[in-house]
Amino acid sequence: MDHPQTRSRTRFAWFLAGRLRASRKRGRLLSFISWIALGGVALGVTALIVVIGVMTGMQNELRSKILGSYPHIMIQEEGTSLRVGDWQQVVGLVEEVPGVVAAGPIGSTRVAVKRIDSDFVQQMDLYAVDLEREGPPVTPMEDSLKAGHLPLGQERGELPAVAIGSVLANRLGVFPGDTVTVIVMEEFRMGPNGWLQPRMEHWLVSGIVSTGMYDFDISHGYASLDDLQRLLRMDYETASFVGVRVEDPWEAEAVSVPIEEALGGWPYVVRTWTETNRQLFAALRLEKLGMALILSLIVLVAALNIAGTLAMVVVNRTREIGILKAMGLTRRDTLHAFMFHGFWIGFVGTAAGMALGLTLAFLIERYGLIPIEPDIYFVDRLPVALSVWDIVWIASLSLIVPVAATVYPARQAASLEPVEAIRHG
Repeated sequence: MDHPQTRSRTRFAWFLAGRLRASRKRGRLLSFISWIALGGVALGVTALIVVIGVMTGMQNELRSKILGSYPHIMIQEEGTSLRVGDWQQVVGLVEEVPGVVAAGPIGSTRVAVKRIDSDFVQQMDLYAVDLEREGPPVTPMEDSLKAGHLPLGQERGELPAVAIGSVLANRLGVFPGDTVTVIVMEEFRMGPNGWLQPRMEHWLVSGIVSTGMYDFDISHGYASLDDLQRLLRMDYETASFVGVRVEDPWEAEAVSVPIEEALGGWPYVVRTWTETNRQLFAALRLEKLGMALILSLIVLVAALNIAGTLAMVVVNRTREIGILKAMGLTRRDTLHAFMFHGFWIGFVGTAAGMALGLTLAFLIERYGLIPIEPDIYFVDRLPVALSVWDIVWIASLSLIVPVAATVYPARQAASLEPVEAIRHG
């Protein structure tokens, strides 16, 4: 329980801190500088809130788009063919692992595609899923394809179907119902003239897929696993890899360990989505850290302004401090008064910056105030997302730095001797 005298001296230190902020004829400049320092803290906090929110929002958008097309875990088999030989056995073992929601075969290959009446050729990563498999889908894209982007089956004599990315479709000039030539890049045969010739087939464009991510929409196509197996002359039991969906994407690394144990290790290789996209997210984290450090300099500059302001207050009010210390003001009271002054600037600046930053972040996210080029940034507007941790560390930084900046001038004021202060003030 606090002693009444302690509470009284604390209130007195707050009162004295308020008097330090009050302007007078000789101290109006100091008061104005204090408000500038407060504005600097508010500006720094606002910038940190908005920029960190944008960086976090971009990370979340990119993560959601990646997880919309890729499984949480991929299981590959090492060997000369780089294919899983018996995917049904692998799926059966994986589905028994706790935390696994779905597992299924996925086909993947690099092809070239062109319109049948055009010479323009574009490379495409062709992915295939088992449209006949029952159970939960491995990826949201698989669910979307089963919902109608691709027909579940073709009539006898009908061309194989392929759904291609929207940007790739625009570049090729094709629409649903058009026929394209698919050129197999994995298999070449010797022609009559001694040249290597790829195998080609006509496929039907059954749908246009738009993920909202430029890199995907310009290079991805989707087909049925049966058609891809026939195209690559693969057996039904063979797939490029087995995809796995888990309950929590962030627990993919933890779930991958029992999956690898269930498969018995080699020749199976288990990779999570965080591992396959490690470089991309590492670059985003580094960029976020760099922006946070740069914008934190605004708060640091404001803190230096606070230190300079308090140093000028000590010089400008040396006589008053000496008189108060002669009347019984203790060294501790003086120290607290100056530190409370810095804390007030930091608290008010932080509160104002938080209010302004959160308001701007809400308006940018809610109304899409800042449009950007989707061909470059994979989204058409700046997304904003703030976590509780981001708000906590920004608020802590903007409070701790101004208070720390008051330590030196506060100690200088507390060390003043009453007689010397009155004589030279």
